[in-house]
Amino acid sequence: MKVTGLNIHPLKSGRAVPQTAVTVNLDGLAGDRRFMLVEPDGHFITQRELQVLAQVDATHIEGGLHLKMNGNQLSVRFDPDSRLDVRVWSSDVNAAVAGDDVNETLSAWFGRPVKLVHMDEEAERFVGAEWAGTAAPVGFADGFPVLITTTGSLADLNRTLVEKGQEPVGMERFRTNILIDCDDPWAEDLWETLEIAGIAFDLVKPCARCIVTTQDQTTGERIGGNPIQGLAEKRMSADRRVPGVLFGWNAVPRGEGTIRIGDEASIVRRRTERWPMKLRGTG
Repeated sequence: MKVTGLNIHPLKSGRAVPQTAVTVNLDGLAGDRRFMLVEPDGHFITQRELQVLAQVDATHIEGGLHLKMNGNQLSVRFDPDSRLDVRVWSSDVNAAVAGDDVNETLSAWFGRPVKLVHMDEEAERFVGAEWAGTAAPVGFADGFPVLITTTGSLADLNRTLVEKGQEPVGMERFRTNILIDCDDPWAEDLWETLEIAGIAFDLVKPCARCIVTTQDQTTGERIGGNPIQGLAEKRMSADRRVPGVLFGWNAVPRGEGTIRIGDEASIVRRRTERWPMKLRGTG
């Protein structure tokens, strides 16, 4: 098996930025989900409620971020002394916040009041102790530092979608970090630890999928095949701890280094049982 895709998302819910090589830190891939839009009260915003975030290109610049959307451009740098308490699900983070002029400009872009925040060196967030054994450091990702998916599982999902008369979808719908070329559908359910370039990744929790998978990752429109309907055929979780349909696994790096497209991925430890799934039509 080999690494066939690497992606970071500098702005949470913004467009993916493909990589040929990326630094792995304990809190995830370098540059992944370090910036985020929030409500004025600090509550996080994603494509779930603001679909046009899919139209935002974000790239790192010295001390900040450069944003492009529909012909508009904006370079943002952050004062580490200007901070805001923000919330991502149940996590509270004290993050650097952009200046009022930047936030006014972005509010005009999106037609609603927003603020841009940065997970800088002073900000901390730890999650997932109940799944990872100890709490893992993470940026603004929904739950864990890294998301791992496979080509075989996408191919199987697309076969189901075509059988249902729907269009196949691309892996971009799932906003993965590391894509593994593996022909065996859902083989990742039995991977407990994967090693890439000498770095161990513990696959600690399957990823429940939401409405973002139904959205085109160029426009934000809810068009084309509906992965949730396809996954419901045989990927509906039967474990109440992770309800809903599942695709991909959340992972925690246990080391640091660099991984590249083409690197070998080897299974270090396997699970003895797959995650339980509901049979179609059962409660």
